[in-house]
Amino acid sequence: MPNRYSSITNFKNSDGKRYLANAVYPNIPETQEDIYIITAGTDRYDTLAKQFYNDSSLWWIIASANNSKKDSLVVEKGIQLRIPADGPGLKAKFKNFNNNR
Repeated sequence: MPNRYSSITNFKNSDGKRYLANAVYPNIPETQEDIYIITAGTDRYDTLAKQFYNDSSLWWIIASANNSKKDSLVVEKGIQLRIPADGPGLKAKFKNFNNNR
């Protein structure tokens, strides 16, 4: 599974310990092409990303678009979720945001 943090800048402190800069997530505006679903009891962000983007690593796009915590892949049953239409484009925007700061 590709690592979305691979484009994040690495730093070293004065003791030589490495650390990553904070990731900056792009704004995900609503579009007319977005899809809205009501979640089932078996839905997870990664399986929804696989279903709609054919890439389970893009789960964070759906979570971000819905202001969800990114600490779990589990989705609450019976809520409406927005699936942004341009998942792969948002992945590129995330990478560009973090490469150029």
